[in-house]
Parts: sequence; structure tokens; C-alpha cells
Amino acid sequence: MRNRTILVGLLVLACSACTTTQRQASADFKPPQGAYKVIVMRPDIAVSLLTAGGTLEPREDWTNTAREEVLNAIRTQQLSKGGTTTVALKREDAGATPELVIEMERLHEAVGQSIKLHKYMPYAALPTKQGKFDWTMGDLAVKYGAASGYDYALFVFARDSFASGGRAAIQALGFLGCAVGVCMIPGGGIQQGFATLVDLKSGKVVWFNYLVSEVGDIRTAQGANDMVKRLLSSMHEEVKTRKKKA
Repeated sequence: MRNRTILVGLLVLACSACTTTQRQASADFKPPQGAYKVIVMRPDIAVSLLTAGGTLEPREDWTNTAREEVLNAIRTQQLSKGGTTTVALKREDAGATPELVIEMERLHEAVGQSIKLHKYMPYAALPTKQGKFDWTMGDLAVKYGAASGYDYALFVFARDSFASGGRAAIQALGFLGCAVGVCMIPGGGIQQGFATLVDLKSGKVVWFNYLVSEVGDIRTAQGANDMVKRLLSSMHEEVKTRKKKA
């Protein structure tokens, strides 16, 4: 079980919306249809321990377990959506040279982090992109598409963390402080992730979804399934456009 707080009941009362997702998509986005071919790139996963002092300590064993569970969840969920879906368990499975795949992974992280910052953080909104979603992975994505034969590339990036016993004790003291009017509760572990669908014919990022959650454990089958479902379900839904008033 996630050790994000000792006082579970208080956390439930304090957190009425512990998981949020918000997708972005190009104005002309249509869910993949027909005989499309999509490659699910090897997920970028990391799981850490949040220490009493607030430092994140990466845990390789947790990360490896989480990656396997997330891969299983993606495989199960996406294979039922139509088209031809290939899940790359390792870089060699992605249909191009390892060097090109590594370049794609690095570019995606840079683009994905930029989208997360500039589309989801109000203070960092770019004036040139107000009301628009026009991000791209450019010629590199087109080159990869030509080499691999895929129509789309789907990327999943996830970070999860779990509070240590010391951190949980500090949180408990914070909750107790609230009872006497001194309310300072340090944050616990948190789950963040984003998923990106790239059209490999044009290089455009056509769909993006960002998730933040204070619950769940992607090291388990149920937790990984829940995260993947929240991240990817809207990829198969058309964008609803508002009709202009006469």
C-alpha cells in the first residue's frame, strides 16, 4: 500500500479530487481509425522514495516493476482499440536503429516537458500559443516514421514517489498541528505522467494528456491499469468543438 500518509481518513477528507487529467489536442484531431499502425515506445518510468527531508531517491527495483506493469497495462488496453499496435519492450523493438530511437525518446521528453510547462502552468503560458495546440517533433519524427513504417508513435512518461516512514510521521504531525490551528502539512509522494501521440507523417503532436494523482501505485497491476486508463482513454475520443453563437 502507498505510504503517503498515516492518517488516511484525514487525507480522504482533505482531498476531494486527488486525481486530475487534462488533454490537449490539435484542432483537427481525429482518433486513429482504419488500418493504422501505431508503435508504443518503451515507457519512460521512474519510481522514487520521498525521504523525511523531501529528497527523492530513485529506486531501480521499484522502477523495473512499475515499467513491467505499465507495459502490460498498455498492451492489454491498446490492443483492443483497433488498428495494429506494437509495444516496444526495448529500443530494438521500435523498428529503427537504436540511435534514432534514442533521439526520438530524448526529443519527446523535451517536447513533452515543454507542453506540460507552457500549456498547464498559467504563469508560463506562451503568448504565441494562446488557444492553440501546435507542437511538433519535426523532421526527426518524419524520418523515424519512414524508417519504421508506423503511422503514429505513442509515448508514455510517468514519475511516481512514495513517502518514507519518516516523511509520513512528519505529515502526521502536520495534521495534528491543524487541530490546534497551526496547519503546515508537508507534501507526500505524488504520481505524475503524460502521454503523447505523434503523427509520423507530419511530425505533429496531435494529442497530449497530463495526469497528476495523489493516489495509486504503478508498481501494482491495478495501479498501472488505472494510470494507463486515465492517461490514454481520451486518445480515442474526438475533440468536441464549441459552436459559435449566431
